[in-house]
Amino acid sequence: MPRRGNVSKRIIQEDPVYKSVLVQKFIHKVMTKGKKSKAENIVYSALDEIKKKLNKDPLEVFDVALGKITPMLEVKARRVGGATYQVPIEVSKSRGQGLAMKWLCTVCQERAGKSMIESLAAEVMDAYNGAGACVKKKEDLHKTAEANKAFAHFRW
Repeated sequence: MPRRGNVSKRIIQEDPVYKSVLVQKFIHKVMTKGKKSKAENIVYSALDEIKKKLNKDPLEVFDVALGKITPMLEVKARRVGGATYQVPIEVSKSRGQGLAMKWLCTVCQERAGKSMIESLAAEVMDAYNGAGACVKKKEDLHKTAEANKAFAHFRW
């Protein structure tokens, strides 16, 4: 991170199967230790499973699910006069999508007993229906931000 100036955003190319930049970003979030082909296999298999179970376009289901998970507010710790306050801050669209994708990956990894493909498909379908651990995580974050609304004047 430079002290002055802005960091230019990288242009991410769309994925070869669904021609979507969003899916490509999600593949990058799922990827661990540089194993991109394994991450692609997991994401594409999960989207195929969604298509089989819901009989809908998996890209549309993924978009709606991600929209329901994406937070509008978050809290950041600000130190003012020796005290630390949780200050609610609005989230940009790209940061919100990044948080939503990260939450989706971590929740799927924490689900026990199933493979990553099955848990990812189940979590996306849960989010599409407005349920699941990711939606709860978003609601908890919004509740925290709402509770600390009194400290909003510390935002800078």
